[in-house]
Parts: sequence; structure tokens; C-alpha cells
Amino acid sequence: MFVDYSVIEAYAGKGGDGAVTFRREKYVPKGGPSGGDGGNGGNIIIKASTNLHTLLDFRYKKKYCAGDGEKGGNSLKDGKNGSDVLIRVPVGTVIKDAETEKLLFDLEADGKEIILAKGGKGGKGNSKFATPTNQTPRFAEDGKPGEYKKVILELKLIADVGLVGFPNSGKSTLISKISAAKPKIADYPFTTLEPNLGIVKYKDFQSFTVADIPGIIEGASEGKGLGHQFLRHIERTRIILFLIDITSENYQNDFNILMNELKSYSPKLIQKKIFVSLSKADLIDSDKMKEVLHFKFKGIKDKPLIFSSISGHGLDRMLDILWNSLEKEKNS
Repeated sequence: MFVDYSVIEAYAGKGGDGAVTFRREKYVPKGGPSGGDGGNGGNIIIKASTNLHTLLDFRYKKKYCAGDGEKGGNSLKDGKNGSDVLIRVPVGTVIKDAETEKLLFDLEADGKEIILAKGGKGGKGNSKFATPTNQTPRFAEDGKPGEYKKVILELKLIADVGLVGFPNSGKSTLISKISAAKPKIADYPFTTLEPNLGIVKYKDFQSFTVADIPGIIEGASEGKGLGHQFLRHIERTRIILFLIDITSENYQNDFNILMNELKSYSPKLIQKKIFVSLSKADLIDSDKMKEVLHFKFKGIKDKPLIFSSISGHGLDRMLDILWNSLEKEKNS
């Protein structure tokens, strides 16, 4: 099951209290304060890992509690620190405040680690409060409470190319042909109920990643259909490839609807490098193909990429163009 959104609560550990004790040693007749410090509370730590791909674990466990620090002891013995809790999340996870939805952290790299909730500091023992005028303090400091955080975990897939199109535009079939991904494919709308990520092997020793974003419909940015809950995944892609069904009655209108949905969700999306393709080229005859070859989308400089995942027509050219664009961006 692909889960890309969850809300969790993090309770860092409380610091241990400082101790109030006095020395009772044979050769120290007047004794003196010997209370140790309390241990620090444990932290809640989050770490990004490429070994995880969904937030499924957080569907079943919502609360995470670190250990409390131990109290200080006698003979200047400090209490042990509370145990930390390490939470692993997929690379690409962002962390937001649950109330304000303000972005707190972005774990976009493998191994990146942050302290979500910091443990409370341990209190000082009475030995730390001895002064020339108060040589036997009978008080110590209480440990500080640990931080509490309620946050949203939101996964955004990191891919080089994001496939965007209406349901049944051929995204799942394309990703199954150019990568090892095997999405469920059927002849009805909303076949794809979760994003699919595929690794495309290019030439001999090169590769790039492609994400199949579930079908977007008009009104997706307002929550209609399935597109709204997956639009976040397009934010991570470097290139957006639109798929328009070549049998559609109005190519430009279909493209405009998709562009408007992306723009409504985030204006930054349409600032990415965009290619437009016409899929299912095997479904039209040669006369229609001659007509299609002269079609150009308004607002897009490049000619549409015409291909068929079934026959393989145009796939090699498409991969060449995508790879070259990714390399150009990398070197710019």
C-alpha cells in the first residue's frame, strides 16, 4: 500500500531532576553537597532513508516517546540520559507543523537527519549551587520538560520526469514499457490509484527515473478526482511530460485543462521544463498521422512527441529528448 501522508505526535523525554545529597566520608568531617545532575531527556530524531518508499508505518503508529533522563545521584553521580527515538522516513519526506502547515524540514537527501523534538535538559544537583556564603545548599534544580511536536509527514516522490495526463491517457502503459515498473493497467478510468516510480535504463550505463502521477481531471486542484492528493509529487520532478490521447477531439483544450490544474495547485509547476506528447499513435491511420505531424500546442516551443507504447513507435526518440534535456539542465 502506498501511503504518502500522515500526522504523528512526538514526545521528547523529560530531563532528570538534580539530587540533594551530602558527603558522609570518613576523612571529611564537615561533609558537603554531593548531589549529581539529572540526565538529559531523549530526543526524537528523524532520518531519511532510500530503503523506504512509503509512509505506511505511520498509519499504524502515531505517537513516539523518547526516554526520560534519570535523576542525579549521590557522590556527584549524574543521572543517565534518556534514550533517543530514531524514526526513519523515505527520502523526499517533508515535515510540516500540524496546526499552521508551516514547512519545518525537508529531508531530500539520503541520510539527512534532524531533531524533531529535543529532550529536556537535566537539572543541576545541589553540588553546583555551593558558594562561599552557602556551603550546604539544600536545593537542586528540576529537570526541564521535553519538547512536544505534532507534525504532518508528507512524501513527495523524487523523480527526473513526471508523467501528467487524464485517466486512460497511457501513462501506466508507457512506464511499463520504458522501465521495470509493472503498474496495474485496465481499460477504465482511474486504473492507477497510486504513483508509480520507474527506473529507465538509457543506452549502456545511464538511467533516469520516471513517476507516473495518477490521472488528473478538471477540478483536481480543488480536490476532485484522485489528482489532488498526488499533485504534490510533481513538485519534485525536473521535467513534466504531458500525455494527450491522440484520439482526443481537442488536443489544445485537454492540454489547457491540465496546465490550469497544475498552475492552480502551484504556479511553480509550470515553470519547469515541459514537453507535450500525443500517445496511442497506433490508433490512428496514416492520413490522420499526416495531419497530427503539423499540430503545435500553443505556449509550447517544442513540437509534440508522438509515440505508441504498444508498437514502440517514437519511444527511442522520446527517451533521447528527455535524456538530453536532463543533461542540459544538469550542466547549466
